Amino acid sequence: MSECTKRLFGTDGVRGKANEGLMDSEMALNLGRAIASIFKNESHRHRVVIGKDTRLSGYMLETALSSGICSMGADVMLVGPLPTPGIAFIARTMRADAGVVISASHNRFDDNGIKFFDSEGFKLSDDIELKMEAFMKSPKDVSSRSFGSDIGKAIRIDDAQGRYIQFLKECFPRSLSLEGVKLVVDCANGAAYKVAPTVFEELGACVIELGTEPNGININENCGSLHPERMCEMVRATGAAAGIALDGDADRVIMCDENGRIVDGDVIMALSALDLKRRGKLAKDTLVATIMSNLALDHAMRANGINVVRTRVGDRYVISAMRECGYNLGGEQSGHLIFLNHNTTGDGIVGALKVISAMLREQQPLSELARIFEPYPQAKVDVGVMRKSDFSSIPEISRMIEGYRLELGESGRLVLRYSGTENVARVMVEGPNPEKIKRMADELASLISQTLAN
Repeated sequence: MSECTKRLFGTDGVRGKANEGLMDSEMALNLGRAIASIFKNESHRHRVVIGKDTRLSGYMLETALSSGICSMGADVMLVGPLPTPGIAFIARTMRADAGVVISASHNRFDDNGIKFFDSEGFKLSDDIELKMEAFMKSPKDVSSRSFGSDIGKAIRIDDAQGRYIQFLKECFPRSLSLEGVKLVVDCANGAAYKVAPTVFEELGACVIELGTEPNGININENCGSLHPERMCEMVRATGAAAGIALDGDADRVIMCDENGRIVDGDVIMALSALDLKRRGKLAKDTLVATIMSNLALDHAMRANGINVVRTRVGDRYVISAMRECGYNLGGEQSGHLIFLNHNTTGDGIVGALKVISAMLREQQPLSELARIFEPYPQAKVDVGVMRKSDFSSIPEISRMIEGYRLELGESGRLVLRYSGTENVARVMVEGPNPEKIKRMADELASLISQTLAN
């Protein structure tokens, strides 16, 4: 079955405006029933972990999800605010049948989303999501529900944060120490606001906290990985060794070096790949990236004997390629970093720990480690759309794309795609001439706006 046949699920679960349209309590109730039904196993009473970020609407959706799951005879384990990778970890290590995350990641506070993990901590396949959608077409069918003593119950797992913190600390080599290392840690007023500072402090670092005062509506607001400017300023002002900026659910990270210069996901992947290869731990000498990663990444890796495999956009597709072929490192330019020897999904804190351990191991500042490649210029424009029509079916757009690709030749790329989580078309043009690629990106974005924004 194809991912494009899905109607409800995007590339990262279900997402939308909280309490509007699809993303309301009734939808959450039915999603709860669907996940419980899909994973129901007659051999035991099954359990589902539910965690969330700090959005105000998380309370509403958590209650509805829990109700739906319990109505199907499954028990719920509530862990409260916890990073998405932490929920995957808890679901896996507590031998739950599934994990649920209530989060809209890097989106505004008034959005929310629901995504799922299986018992091994991996995101659900397209086929399973399609089965859930099929189940939800008959939400009032009571034949599969439980009654009497078979109805499920919900309990709170009070030590979930502590379990995840301990796991994260074990991802950092015991031979290294953060004693005397000053770090700026921006948690985006999101799910990692307690976990991330605690991890680095307990490893010995001097932590300067940003974005650790969530109030339900300030998640990602001028902070975190989408707005790293304040982190960079604080690093320069305090003389910190590095800055770490997480997003709302902490499954991605953007860093800055001691000079306040941004270190994005491509650079983090590159320096991590080199670090693993030097120690003989990079599986099959291969890094997995998406079509959005900079072409300079491929050239730099090739020069160091590392192969780069490309996938479609979405960390789930990166992970799928890693699992299928036995690779252990992958990620996205946006900051999703997957160290498959440690966790089953993108983990921003693990990514930061790996960068810092490489700094200590090589006894070099991050500015030196990050000089792996000079990125090719990229021009990116996002365009809001009312519908997601096939670009090839719109003659004027198709002609413009074909013309630009011929003009770029082998020296550049044009990538046009729809967001899997928003009604947005994303334009990316890459090439040696900044003025030319900006013109191309702007003109294509303008044409898309004229044809699809109304």
